[in-house]
Amino acid sequence: MLSVDKTNRSRRSGIDKAMAYAISLKCPNDTATPVLDLWREASHFETAPSMQALNYPPHLTLAIYGDITPERPLEVVRKVFRDTPSISVEFSGIHDFPNETLVLWARPVDDSALRRMHQAIHREIDPMLCHEHYRPSHWQPHCTIAMNIPKEAAAAALRWAAETTAQFTVTFDAVDCLKFPPVEIIEEVKLWP
Repeated sequence: MLSVDKTNRSRRSGIDKAMAYAISLKCPNDTATPVLDLWREASHFETAPSMQALNYPPHLTLAIYGDITPERPLEVVRKVFRDTPSISVEFSGIHDFPNETLVLWARPVDDSALRRMHQAIHREIDPMLCHEHYRPSHWQPHCTIAMNIPKEAAAAALRWAAETTAQFTVTFDAVDCLKFPPVEIIEEVKLWP
């Protein structure tokens, strides 16, 4: 989820609302279709479609940094992912993060490979520089479906999430070092097939 909570909590973790850097595993291929379909369906609960507005493919964010030079995450992306194969992730079910607005997300069935990637990044960059929700002790691997559902639509959105099967597999075949908002790719590393 390429968003940063704009509350004091995010400022304490070194992320300012002007610019952040992220390391993100993405799916720019046809296996993203089930996620794109869920984005469209879930956007009916939002004032404006949050995920489509990113102009960025379905993804799993591995780390978000604020007070860091962009060269550091770029070096880590090159080092950690230069010889990494693409990864197929099976998802099952839609879950939520309660926040000022409701966030819906798809949960990986087995997140062990994702956690290994996540740990590799945090061995290279001090986890305390990372947004608190993306640190090793707090990170929940997820593929965001909608990130801006207002309180008045939350009950209907949660009913929809509970009734939606959401079982699919996505092949993530690229990793980006990027800055946002808006999303701007600094460098993409293709994962080998």
